[in-house]
Amino acid sequence: MAGLEPECEIPVALAEVERHEKIACDYALQKKHTISDATVEKVDPLHEGLEFPTEEELVTLRRMPDAIPWTAYMIAVVGLAERFSYYGASAVFVNFIQQPLPPHSTTGADGLHGQSGALGRGQQMSAGLTTFYQFWSFVTPIAGAYVADTYWGRYKTVCVCVAISMFGQVIMIISAVPGIIGGNASLGLFILSLIVTGMGAGGFKSNISPLVAEQYRRTKMFISVTKTGERVIMDPSLTTSRIYMYFYFFINIGALVGQVGVVYVEKFIGYWLAYTLPTVVFLLSPLVLWYGHGKYHTSPPTGSVLATAIRVWRFAMRGRWCWNPIKTIRNLTADDFWESAKPSKVVGEKPAWMKFDDNWVEEVRRGFKACSAFLWFPVYWLSYNQLNNNLTSQAATMSTHGLPNDVLPDLDPLALIIFIPLCDLVLYPALVRWRINFRPLQRIALGFYTGAAAMAWAAVVQHYIYKTNPCGYYAGTCVDNNGNPLVSTLNVWIQSGSYVLIAFSEIFATITSMEYAFTKAPRNMRSLVMSMLLFTNAIASAVGEAFVSLSTDPLLVWNYGSIAVICGISGIIFWILMRKLNSEEDELNNMAEGRFD
Repeated sequence: MAGLEPECEIPVALAEVERHEKIACDYALQKKHTISDATVEKVDPLHEGLEFPTEEELVTLRRMPDAIPWTAYMIAVVGLAERFSYYGASAVFVNFIQQPLPPHSTTGADGLHGQSGALGRGQQMSAGLTTFYQFWSFVTPIAGAYVADTYWGRYKTVCVCVAISMFGQVIMIISAVPGIIGGNASLGLFILSLIVTGMGAGGFKSNISPLVAEQYRRTKMFISVTKTGERVIMDPSLTTSRIYMYFYFFINIGALVGQVGVVYVEKFIGYWLAYTLPTVVFLLSPLVLWYGHGKYHTSPPTGSVLATAIRVWRFAMRGRWCWNPIKTIRNLTADDFWESAKPSKVVGEKPAWMKFDDNWVEEVRRGFKACSAFLWFPVYWLSYNQLNNNLTSQAATMSTHGLPNDVLPDLDPLALIIFIPLCDLVLYPALVRWRINFRPLQRIALGFYTGAAAMAWAAVVQHYIYKTNPCGYYAGTCVDNNGNPLVSTLNVWIQSGSYVLIAFSEIFATITSMEYAFTKAPRNMRSLVMSMLLFTNAIASAVGEAFVSLSTDPLLVWNYGSIAVICGISGIIFWILMRKLNSEEDELNNMAEGRFD
């Protein structure tokens, strides 16, 4: 075993010598003023005529986002309509599954003071099906991303996924029409509609996010002069961040209006119209997509890039394995891990699949680093996903004073609509003026902490629900002699803290993660890397199935409390492990674009 150790150290030692030789060479050329500190790149038409910042200006000048292209706003409108449909319909899923069909109702509606319902399958089935729907909707993005990057491109894939979702919405409407609603056929059709709409939503999600950001095409920082005469740096990464801020702003307008409107339709008219309304609004998406055809900037598919990226990764691992596990880990995580996979470093004949340059390998390295940050997101999504089932059920055990219990989740998109512009126009510019560089990974870590705080709030509220409910620890099934629900005396608006804290966590973690996925992925793998981010939500939904056993009385305090602790501790570990990557932010963003044939 000891005889293997020198062999596993040889490639690492050679790479280290080569790295030091390159540093010495670059330093000598820099002293002779033969090259600048940054790599000199050929100026493309998008950057022609622009003034680029010097090293001194990169440190001293204020950075600002550039203007957002109008085509990005059009795509945001497509996202608004799709999210109206997705969140509008899913807002009433909990009551549709959990609560029984009200007496003398053929539509599921039961008026101002009644409880809407349809299937009457209980809270555990409600939590199970809604968690499955979240899982399915975040697994299918991988297939949508692969199809887009390899065959169709993002625009065509989005159009096809819109059509699939529309078909699923029609099935959902049929499951809720009078005569079918409430029976086994209704349950079967409803589950089928979840499967179909989840397929469409998944493919849509993984491609609409890269499509909206790639409408802004500049990739290099440049100098601009404000109206007051101040010289500033226009930073593409800040522009991408702003695009995603307002994209999220638009889709939450759709989510808010959809959820509020559909919940009241459910309560006063019935589920058939509650599912029809989102379908009608969804028709706006194909119309805007058709109108913008030929105007959107799109990236063509480039074939099976994933297979090549995996080959690069495997090629880089050659010679780095040995019997000593500690040395193996060090070799696989070394700074020069990817050097041996660069075409310029290959000795002899290159493999036939190596049809790219060194810069593309650097882009793949950057994409792998981004995905390593996403590994922690299942824990974050575990806290966020409580909004979609258990917090809605919690509201039903409190005094609502005629307010539908499933309208409380609307506080989340409402808070986002209020706080996104405040962060963009007040908080982030203030941090720039104070010379505080609030980098993406720092924002994500803060999102973990606020998500944990939201769950801690929910745990405290649940504790006091049990203390004030006539049935104590069995608040969810507490009824009087006539079968009418008996609820806690606590006002339902006490839940507001959880929703506001979750909204802030989305601004810091969710929006930033989309920005991070887009800016760190190779251009021809953006949908795929975005789907990896979305897949973490699917993992969270699968883990959430393990928490279904806690999603019932008298264990709900443990449910919220345990998630709060897990999310908070994970945020601390995330920051400890990602601090070094956070310091490389500018270097990763300003990397030269690679060539892939």
